[in-house]
Amino acid sequence: MPLTANHVDRFEASRPRLEAIAYRLLGSATEAEDAVQETFLRWQAADVGRIEVPEAWLTKVLTNLCLNELTSARARRETYVGRWLPEPLLAGDPMLGPADTAEQRESVSYAVLTLMERLAPNERAVYVLREAFDYPHREIADILDISEAASQQIFHRAKKHVADGKVRTEVDEAAARRIVEEFLAAATSGQTEPLVRLLTKDVISVGDGGGKVPARAKAFEGAVAVARFLWGLFKPGEAKRALYGGMPEVYAWTANGDPAVVAVVDGRVVGVMCLEVTPEGITAFRSQVNPDKLERATAHWAAADHGEPLPNAL
Repeated sequence: MPLTANHVDRFEASRPRLEAIAYRLLGSATEAEDAVQETFLRWQAADVGRIEVPEAWLTKVLTNLCLNELTSARARRETYVGRWLPEPLLAGDPMLGPADTAEQRESVSYAVLTLMERLAPNERAVYVLREAFDYPHREIADILDISEAASQQIFHRAKKHVADGKVRTEVDEAAARRIVEEFLAAATSGQTEPLVRLLTKDVISVGDGGGKVPARAKAFEGAVAVARFLWGLFKPGEAKRALYGGMPEVYAWTANGDPAVVAVVDGRVVGVMCLEVTPEGITAFRSQVNPDKLERATAHWAAADHGEPLPNAL
């Protein structure tokens, strides 16, 4: 039976929630959009008049599509060039989804999305549905065709795997900008000491270039090693102009709720560096420079009121 306008509207009303779930499950906006579109095709082919709870049906279909994608994605990532990191979403992107609670904000942070790569597909699904969208275990059990007790056990196991012992500091956009500005001032000071003072002793720095842009796959570890690397990274030079087709302008922003450095050349986002901040200092830098994972950020940047770039950042 062809979809009526009311059935299409019903799906479109669910699209933002479905996209936010899919992004958290897959760590990729592009793959999330594909999964939601496939869910629509399944909705289009179904006898929707016989579906008693459309939102539950759509969530079940989407989640299982994402589980299949996660299984195949693991195989693809074994041949991925360099370190795989999630696709960052800039502040204001609707795919970030709900952010009313600390748990919801935490679940989409770049650090947690990266840590969720440790989870088995079922663990990731239970964790996202429970932690970010507050689904009861009874409903999660129905979605995944498991028992309610199994859902509870999987959730506790997943939460333990995601926890890394660090207490993340929540910051608003104004505080994030101050953190990024202080960091960039230290990184461009020509000395490593001011930068070392901002970092924790066990700080790491990792990057994802996807084999298309140079990025070190092995993490830099420790305050001195990371400070030296960042000092070199933010040192002006013609190599950057040649690599990006122009000298990047640098902005203090937020991505996935974290303080972030956004590098832009002629309106094109060429890099997003997310800072993980704890009460002890900055404990991780995760940089996405793979152009395939910055297309949505570029589109969102074009529509954002991003103000002026930071002076003398590069």
